[in-house]
Amino acid sequence: MKRIILSITALLIALSTWATSDLTLEQIVSGDFFPDEYTDIVPLQDGESFARLSDDSKQIVKCSFRTGQQTAVLFDANQAQGPRIKRVDGYQMSPDESRILIQTETQRVYRHSRKAQYYIYSIQNRKLEPLSQNGPQMSPLFSPDGNMIAFVRNNNLFLVKLLFNNSESQVTKDGELNAIINGIPDWVNEEEFSWARAFDFSADSKMLAWIKYDERRVKSFDFPLYKGLAPAKEQYATYPGRYTYKYPKAGEDNARVSVQSYDISSHVIRTLDVPMDSDGYIPRIKFTSTPDQLAIVTLNRHQNRMDILMGNARSRICRLALRLEDDRYVKEDAYQQLHFYGSHMAVLHDKSGSRQLYWYATTGQLEKQLTHAQGEVTKFYGYDAQSGNFYYQATDGTPTRTAIFRTNLKGQVKRLSAQPGDNDAVFSTGCRYMLLTHSDLKTPPVTSICDNDGRTQRVVLTNDQLKQQLADYRQPQKELFTFQTSEGVQLNGWMMKPANFDPNKRYPVVLYQYSGPGSQEVKDSWSSGFLPGGLLEGYLNSRGFIVVCVDGRGTGGRGADFEKCTYLHLGKLEAHDQVEAAQYLGRLPYVDASRIGIWGWSYGGFNTLMSMSQPEGVFKAGVAVAPPSDWRYYDTIYTERYMRTPQENDGYDYSPLGLAGKLQGNLLICHGLADDNVHFQNTAEYAEALVQQGKQFDMQVYTNRNHSIYGGKTRLHLLTRITRFFENNL
Repeated sequence: MKRIILSITALLIALSTWATSDLTLEQIVSGDFFPDEYTDIVPLQDGESFARLSDDSKQIVKCSFRTGQQTAVLFDANQAQGPRIKRVDGYQMSPDESRILIQTETQRVYRHSRKAQYYIYSIQNRKLEPLSQNGPQMSPLFSPDGNMIAFVRNNNLFLVKLLFNNSESQVTKDGELNAIINGIPDWVNEEEFSWARAFDFSADSKMLAWIKYDERRVKSFDFPLYKGLAPAKEQYATYPGRYTYKYPKAGEDNARVSVQSYDISSHVIRTLDVPMDSDGYIPRIKFTSTPDQLAIVTLNRHQNRMDILMGNARSRICRLALRLEDDRYVKEDAYQQLHFYGSHMAVLHDKSGSRQLYWYATTGQLEKQLTHAQGEVTKFYGYDAQSGNFYYQATDGTPTRTAIFRTNLKGQVKRLSAQPGDNDAVFSTGCRYMLLTHSDLKTPPVTSICDNDGRTQRVVLTNDQLKQQLADYRQPQKELFTFQTSEGVQLNGWMMKPANFDPNKRYPVVLYQYSGPGSQEVKDSWSSGFLPGGLLEGYLNSRGFIVVCVDGRGTGGRGADFEKCTYLHLGKLEAHDQVEAAQYLGRLPYVDASRIGIWGWSYGGFNTLMSMSQPEGVFKAGVAVAPPSDWRYYDTIYTERYMRTPQENDGYDYSPLGLAGKLQGNLLICHGLADDNVHFQNTAEYAEALVQQGKQFDMQVYTNRNHSIYGGKTRLHLLTRITRFFENNL
């Protein structure tokens, strides 16, 4: 009996030790501890069903909005008759849902754009046919009648007519690499306006309209490509290659844009008379439900004036429907979340001081301010004409939380999500049901089916397995906090302490931040942190660090003035607020003020360098990953939205490059050599400035890696490098 008791005791001790172990970086980057989620959800026309991609990416299944249960298999890669495909990367339903456009063999181009092989699948006879046999396609789209598909290849538009044995015709013929692009945006328009398809069909399927980008005046940028590994580029085994593309930097020439239309029956191409500045932008075009009526959104170069025009695709005449103006800049939501409903349009903008939803006639007449939220409307889901209800997401009493609401033209508002935290939704066609996904700092995403009154019908995704997995490891929880700066500004933050936290000890701190305009890292959400669930922060906790994140001025969720106060002076207030955060933390009894570090990626890397160059010298160490070092090196659309041009604004001089001689603390700077977004030029020039200023620093470059720095073991190497740097310096 004594031996049995001793054995049981030993086993319990062993289990206890195992149950309180820490996650390794290898486990963290594997993705095994990321939450499950429904992917590629498409609400179907019956209003009762939705399609989604199966977990193994082999099937597209049909599910009931009422029960969440699978009711049919719409596509099965192993059962389709025709070419064999290994996996489904994406799909598009035809308007009558008799066909599916299957995306596979996908090649990433930039952030939103992809080249892929597409196949047309007939649900009735299970027949799979290639959309085209003449090379990969980009951004395909069904016509409203479902009888045609348009796509882009080699900068030209093509049209496939399904009723004529999938006959393929070429609409444009002037497309040319680094010169003319038809129907898809160039690099900067794609990256900063967040879209990859710049063409559309008219409601009666008789016309096609697109944006033409003439980038011949835009200067080229190129970077070297080496053989590398994971994957290896054998063509560069002996001599490196180069990638060259058009990239307009702040103050330089942009592509000239125009709107073209194509009469599908007569083959006539017209150029619409769009009244806009010669150096302006067209961030969206969309045919309305009125045949031949094309809504065209234009911006001036400063992006403080947005026009919504109604153009006739045949007569070429365009008239102004609505103009939005701002003393600083028009926020992207105004065109990214613009929706048309018959003779009306829903517009999200912040002219009242915070983002609210407005209901306009397409003639431009304001009919109703639909929301008067105390916080901000953060997402518009849609409008149900039958009930007259509008559905949206808004901040919920605090910028750190969101909830789902509905309202109507009478101003009757109803909250549809019950739990505090982060709430997002996908609505059925007709808005009778919603897939509601909720999470908070302590709870991985849970997806439920609710009716449009918010009543839960069924929980369809719990992430219970992830909870059980994490229960086997010591994973500390985030805590939200607020503090007031010396200037009286209240800032929000979260903190993660080691699992064995001792309030009588003094800990080193790592500040993680992004800080870019309109961004938000401090949220009561599972997604808060560098990785979901605070995985990386938890690992740093296990190495003895407290990890903190603070959203300073310029970040989102707190109204136009808080967000836009950094206008013309990026980095000034953001860096000051991170310094104030470090000073506040340094006054806490369990923080060692002499051992505070800071890090961030992209804009967060920029603000790391800015924060380490302030006279207070509060940061002993910092890591800047892929940082802009001078806004003159970054693109026109993003930079000039917040800074205007270098020719107009001497605020460009207040940059990491300009402050290189004032850098304090130990620095590690990391960058991918094939970063098409924030070019390695930023790090190369900043490193040279540090050298000439006699500043010692560490640097890590990654061969053939883009702005995301991943592939093979690259991400593991990067996070290991960052962790060891903080361990060695803090």
